[in-house]
Amino acid sequence: MNINFSIEEAVGKRVSVRNYTSQPIEDEKRTLLTEFLKGLENPFNQKVNFHFFDMDQSSEDQKLGTYGVIQKAKHFLGASIRPVPRALEALGYEMETVMLYLAHLDIGTCWLGGTFDRKGFVQALHVGENEILPAITPIGYAQSSRHLQEVLMRTFVQAHKRLEWSKLFFYNDFQTGLAKEQANNYTFALEMVRLAPSASNKQPWRILLKDGNVHFYEYKTPKYSDAFGYDIQRIDMGIAAAHFEHSVKELGMIGKFVWDVDPKVELPQHMEYVFSWIPLV
Repeated sequence: MNINFSIEEAVGKRVSVRNYTSQPIEDEKRTLLTEFLKGLENPFNQKVNFHFFDMDQSSEDQKLGTYGVIQKAKHFLGASIRPVPRALEALGYEMETVMLYLAHLDIGTCWLGGTFDRKGFVQALHVGENEILPAITPIGYAQSSRHLQEVLMRTFVQAHKRLEWSKLFFYNDFQTGLAKEQANNYTFALEMVRLAPSASNKQPWRILLKDGNVHFYEYKTPKYSDAFGYDIQRIDMGIAAAHFEHSVKELGMIGKFVWDVDPKVELPQHMEYVFSWIPLV
């Protein structure tokens, strides 16, 4: 898929919005979003299904909750998928692409992976029997101020902070940090990955440049995914893939994601190879 907006601008505008106004989304922007969803695809060859939900059109017995995390949101977008290999990466890739597009349209969003009434939303969004609903997002316009719980949550996860390059990107092995001057054409794309959102701001992606290829690893937070029944940080890996690929495409670089070229380097504890991006020219 081709992105017709600036990735750097969208990444700069995208923040997690948890407090919404009552202003409805204009019909024109709704149409644009619907058309954008039709053209979505991902490099992991998995089908992601998107579902809209409008609180104003729900019945009285569908009072869906986000445990106080989100306030006054009227519209939600959920993503469901069959629980097969690379499904969570595909979902993260497509949903983050949508959220960047919504930022481009000046519409607020917020990744929700654990703080929502999953059973209620599964029913309300008519998710298929063989699918899971790992994430949803409210969509709408942000209030000028944040509510208290939002302020406390952002402070707790240090939402505005990102790890330094030396903690995320490596050259040839995981003992050697990647300097920006070594990244060459990948500098912009890696910086866009560094700024990407992640569950609890854990930033689980680690990237190794070796032999001209870009290898993505997951630094697993111990016990973090135990409550979900699946590795929720794989969604974050999909988010990283989206930021990376949209950025290199914006620069005119051509390549593809594969998951069978693990360079077999010595890995730190809790690290796991996930996929690689291979340049084609």
